[in-house]
Amino acid sequence: MHRRFLLGGLAALPALAVARPLAAQDQGPLRIEITEGVVEPMPFAVPDFVAETPGAGDWGAQIARVVAADLTGTGLFREIPREAHISTVTSFASPVAFADWKAVNAQALITGAVSVQGDRIAVKFRVWDVFAGTELGQGLQFQGTTQGWRRMAHKVADAVYSRITGEGGYFDSRVVFVSETGPKGDRQKRLAIMDYDGANVQYLTDSSAIVLAPRFSPTGDRVLYTSYATGQPRIYLLDVGSVTRRELPTPQGATTFSPRFSPDGRQVLYSQAGGGNTDLWRMDIATGRSARLTSAPSIETAPSYAPDGSRIVFESDRSGSQQLYVMEAGGGTPRRISFGQGRYGTPVWSPRGDLIAFTKQASGRFHIGVMRTDGSEERLLTASFLDESPTWAPNGRVIMFSRETQGEQGASALYSVDVSGRNLRRVPTPEGASDPSWGPLQD
Repeated sequence: MHRRFLLGGLAALPALAVARPLAAQDQGPLRIEITEGVVEPMPFAVPDFVAETPGAGDWGAQIARVVAADLTGTGLFREIPREAHISTVTSFASPVAFADWKAVNAQALITGAVSVQGDRIAVKFRVWDVFAGTELGQGLQFQGTTQGWRRMAHKVADAVYSRITGEGGYFDSRVVFVSETGPKGDRQKRLAIMDYDGANVQYLTDSSAIVLAPRFSPTGDRVLYTSYATGQPRIYLLDVGSVTRRELPTPQGATTFSPRFSPDGRQVLYSQAGGGNTDLWRMDIATGRSARLTSAPSIETAPSYAPDGSRIVFESDRSGSQQLYVMEAGGGTPRRISFGQGRYGTPVWSPRGDLIAFTKQASGRFHIGVMRTDGSEERLLTASFLDESPTWAPNGRVIMFSRETQGEQGASALYSVDVSGRNLRRVPTPEGASDPSWGPLQD
């Protein structure tokens, strides 16, 4: 298996070199089939990566720990504790003692090595099918600066995940969100960005104005969001690398909000209030020209494109209650797709194109759910006092959302859950957090 990566990040993060394949045997039979049924996690082992140069030992240990955390966090893998290991990996080139790893019931083994020269680091790894006694795919090597060691670890975990599940990985990705501090009645909000697992938090705005609903561009280099900097909601476009922003040229005095990029990143879908109702509009980012897409005497908001750009899903109260509708990207007659009990909102099309995630309010509870794009096979994944703002992982297998607890001391936090409703996990953030938007895999 030959994959190439050209890695980049924020201006403060290092760029990494492309990955090159190492010699390997044919791919073995080890595989996890991801289904909606109960999954018994696959036992795996990841010894500390071998230090091939003086001073590389700590890096090797840290990288192995991040790889282990990434895989374990999916709920599909279970790490064999290091104290249970019988074998010690002392060289990247040494033969694997498969019998020792079988004895501790490891089905997959990840071995690696790290070398450091100054501020440069190289990481290489292999994945082994322990019971078949073969290497799974080809080893890869990443090179970059020591600042980028976590990205290299995520890349290793993505490759392991892909080889064993046959699905795309999602670990080397970032999330933009609203960081919240202060009491519930006087929240201070600012935009922040972090690794998918909550590490490397950086702030993109201050808390001088309320900010809402940040949305990553398809390439992960820009963010759309709504700000009250002028006293009313307006849409801004922020460059992530330079952390510079500009207001989009919507009509002065208009209330604009709920922006979302088109799949090619050239256009913005948004809501604009005026004349007693709220409609969907589309803007060309380069020219600033806008076109109105809806004109019903109702509230249309929270639009999201299908990944091929052909259709839009959005929420509307045109039927008398908040429901989900799908229409052609250029406008036209919308078709209602939600018919369950309760109110539906904040729909987001899966990057795989097969599902739509949404927020549902019913019987005094909020839920994150998914349905087919025609509204069939509705499935509720969560339930709490307030769950909202779903966003998809790049591979369409995991959803992140925000949850707020009840009462005056209630706080907001980010959680993730897979599309079967399993593996609900809190995502660590330094402060309260809401409105996540999961970006693409980094290049």
